[in-house]
Amino acid sequence: MERMMLMRLRRLNRSVALLVGLMLLLCAAVVLLDIILRQVGSSLGGTDEISGYAMAIATSWGMAYTLLELGHVRIDLLRTRAPAFGRAMFDLFSMVVMTGVVVLIAIKCWPVVARSWTQGSTANTPLETPLIWVQAPWFAGWLWFAGMSAVVTLLAASLIFRRDFEGSEEAIGAFAEQDTLQ
Repeated sequence: MERMMLMRLRRLNRSVALLVGLMLLLCAAVVLLDIILRQVGSSLGGTDEISGYAMAIATSWGMAYTLLELGHVRIDLLRTRAPAFGRAMFDLFSMVVMTGVVVLIAIKCWPVVARSWTQGSTANTPLETPLIWVQAPWFAGWLWFAGMSAVVTLLAASLIFRRDFEGSEEAIGAFAEQDTLQ
């Protein structure tokens, strides 16, 4: 059951990553158009601001995808020397810590978003972008990452509890660079 849920979460996060990738491609097209327009003496203006917003949103949403693809960096010096149970405990510990940090980040993001919403804050730039337009999807990405981290941690803990160390390693393991090169 856990492995099937992890597969579904991976598939869902791949769809999210595709949408985020499309957003980044659109942003790149706008920046390219602005560069071309500058060559003829015109400009869209604000492309640096818009691309910064796109990067913040893409980063917050991309973290969950990276989590499920086992792309987060870990120092695994001790982990590689441990038996299967020890590796599983290192992995679970790292997931619990990461989940705690991400949940804390999401909690700390909310007052920023709430203040922008209630005060109608705008960017201090020529575009005067309403900040809620940017901060709401950014915050939603952090919530998504926090939720995915918590669910993956619980699924991995269930696998470890059932002594399915191979399954837990597939869910939350860290693979050495030399393993991926072979």
